[in-house]
Amino acid sequence: MSVCALCSSSENVTVYEVLPARSFTREVTLCQTCQDQITHTSALQPEYWHFLADAMWSEEPAVQALAWRMLNRLKAESWAADLLDMLYLDDELLAWARAAGDEDEPSPVTVHKDSLGNVLNHGDAVVLTKTLDVKGSSINARIGTVVKNIRLVEDNSDQIEGKIDGQLIVILTKYLKKQNGQ
Repeated sequence: MSVCALCSSSENVTVYEVLPARSFTREVTLCQTCQDQITHTSALQPEYWHFLADAMWSEEPAVQALAWRMLNRLKAESWAADLLDMLYLDDELLAWARAAGDEDEPSPVTVHKDSLGNVLNHGDAVVLTKTLDVKGSSINARIGTVVKNIRLVEDNSDQIEGKIDGQLIVILTKYLKKQNGQ
């Protein structure tokens, strides 16, 4: 049974490739929660990462590099700064860990939320909370319309894309709520 190389979870574990390419073994198994925060797909939750105190001592270079990267992103937390001070990586491994380039300026995570503050994900179904006139179209999206299988607009947390009457449109998140049962 596979477990996450960082947190030891056995749920939703897949192979993750630590980039950029180096002479080290780059593939590790990670759970979805770790992957999402590493790749900036979901918001960084500092309280989640306390297991790095154990993971950073792994003999796997890819795990050490990931631990270093995450500790650097969390270095504002006193516990992470303390662990980072204890972690030793040889020059080649440290260069690989730094090659991701996100330790100095973490990328902002775009989190899409509906009008009630619920986090929206790719593929969710939402309900319109206001009747909307679609610009450049004769479509009138009525309140209560369900929009299934939405797509998140990558760099704008105020917008999603969805199909209404077969036409793909951009909808402001302040005019929708996540459909129950998701």
